[in-house]
Amino acid sequence: MDYKTWKTDTYKIEVDYDACNGNGTCVEVCPTEVYELLHDKAVPVNIEKCIECCACVDNCPQQAITHTSC
Repeated sequence: MDYKTWKTDTYKIEVDYDACNGNGTCVEVCPTEVYELLHDKAVPVNIEKCIECCACVDNCPQQAITHTSC
């Protein structure tokens, strides 16, 4: 499995790159623009802006995103 992990002092976001198909739902639903698609994969490039709302986790059709706060 190809998991990529990003961390802050209080939480961790993990994206399963095998499952992520780059459809961009996480980009669209994130209210603080945490995600971008890079090489057709979700990347939390602005992880410090995350408000831990779990919209990315709840709306990913592939269930490719996990977040320690969700």
